[in-house]
Amino acid sequence: MKKFTIVAAICVSLFSLQMAAQHQANETDYLRKSTHTAHTRLEPMINMAANSFRYTDNDKVLSDYGHSVKGLRAGLSFQAGITPSFSLVSDLYYLRKGGKLDAGNPLTHDASTIRLHTVELPVLARVHVGKFYVNAGPSVGYIIGGKQKINDLSVKLLFNNSATGYKRFEAGVQAGAGFYIPFKDKTLGLDLRYAHGLTRIAQNTNMYNRALMISVHFSKAWKRNPLAKK
Repeated sequence: MKKFTIVAAICVSLFSLQMAAQHQANETDYLRKSTHTAHTRLEPMINMAANSFRYTDNDKVLSDYGHSVKGLRAGLSFQAGITPSFSLVSDLYYLRKGGKLDAGNPLTHDASTIRLHTVELPVLARVHVGKFYVNAGPSVGYIIGGKQKINDLSVKLLFNNSATGYKRFEAGVQAGAGFYIPFKDKTLGLDLRYAHGLTRIAQNTNMYNRALMISVHFSKAWKRNPLAKK
């Protein structure tokens, strides 16, 4: 009887340990899925971006004169979760771009500031690793309008084929990284991205857009993800 009691106690202990291990495994699996699942989200964004111009013909000469300017970035970001580790992201936003040149520069000689009002649409492939992700992809933009200020004189930019004209459409690539932090039933996200213009925006000047964008997102994942891979 004593031996049976000992054996029973050992069996109960082993069963309890097995149940505890199974519970721990289920909890770990749940946490793993909750942090690795690429959810489908629609996120509003409003933040600031640092923008500048690159002049490929005069980069070395103008590097000491050029400065970035800050501009508003506002719109929507849509993340389509495909698998737990992969999603597609498409943004649509307004971005105020621009750049500055100090007085004495060899291009305009006087101090110059250009401001552009643009609408951009990037489409990025996003790879998730836990709460973190990296993404990259192409983008297209349309310049609605702009102004150039030289000293105290401000003039509207011309969008035509003249020597001083600018182009409406531009193409580029974007790349960056970020992470999500669970916050009750919602999620707080931080995204850091670099935008590199591939097409020049001026008719007769090799002038390209560059931007460094930091975004803060606050969203809630869709309860049913119609885009997820079964």
